Amino acid sequence: MRAVQVPYPNGPFELVERPTPEPGNGEVRITVQACGVCHSDASAKEGSYPGIAYPIVPGHEVAGVIDALGPGVVDWRVGQRVGVGWFGGQCGHCDNCRRGAFMACRHPQIPGVTRDGGYAEAMVVSARALAAIPDDLSTLDAAPMLCAGVTTYNALTRAGLRAGDLVAVLGVGGLGHLAIQFAARMGLRTVAVSRGRDKEALARELGAGHYIDSEAEDIAAALGAMGGARAIISTVTGAAPLNASVDGLTFDGRLMVLGVPHEPIEVPAYLLLRGRSIQGSAGGTAIEAEAAMAFALLSGAAPVIETLPLEHAAEAYERMMTSGARFRMVLTTGL
Repeated sequence: MRAVQVPYPNGPFELVERPTPEPGNGEVRITVQACGVCHSDASAKEGSYPGIAYPIVPGHEVAGVIDALGPGVVDWRVGQRVGVGWFGGQCGHCDNCRRGAFMACRHPQIPGVTRDGGYAEAMVVSARALAAIPDDLSTLDAAPMLCAGVTTYNALTRAGLRAGDLVAVLGVGGLGHLAIQFAARMGLRTVAVSRGRDKEALARELGAGHYIDSEAEDIAAALGAMGGARAIISTVTGAAPLNASVDGLTFDGRLMVLGVPHEPIEVPAYLLLRGRSIQGSAGGTAIEAEAAMAFALLSGAAPVIETLPLEHAAEAYERMMTSGARFRMVLTTGL
């Protein structure tokens, strides 16, 4: 099979021929048809995740079909459409798994990080990681839903929101454009926050009823004038918008951190003593990914994507890292 691998930390993307992997006990092999390119792929490219064994094939937004079952796999069949995200299965025996917190497993299997992922024509993964793709959802749309989609969907469902609540989305990018769609379709008063006015028309088209230009307006003051946000969904990688927005929360509001700022988040303690909170929200399990895909299909939410063939993985990754994509890059094989 063809695969794109990273030979060593910060090494180049290499298109190589590899033996097609065979599934072991409790595993399946997937014929990869589409694989989203995610900012977290930098973990493999740059070697920032501890213990990565190189060479490594990145990719954890995978959509395709099962083409082989390993011993002990039940309830899945060859030819079934499935997807895999950052969640590649849990160990089942650590204290977090015993509590049912599978995303916090102390020995996670992460496609494209702890084992080879979806920048390839085929991959092997634990059957525990499989999410069934709805019949009416396209493969290209499904791929980004396995990470970006479930991440934003879960953040909104975990924030304790009710229809009619005000929610602000920081950033109109790969995560933000999905968060805006989900929020609006959940019946939430949705505010998009971004630098400049360039993305205002698009944000409103996606479902935002309000838009804040963070370069020209005080985010917290603008949210306060609307009555305050019950939640702020932060998808940005800079800490400044987070720091500037917390005072725009209601007394019991939550700042949900999805993007990973490079700088520390600095919030005066008195803002939190009023009942506000800051909470991280990363990814989701296979069954949660199925819920996100089902809601997207039901509500008409969909990722905005650009596609490139597998051999152009380096170009797709560069466009993603430099914010040149509108809004998710998807690598295709066999479509």
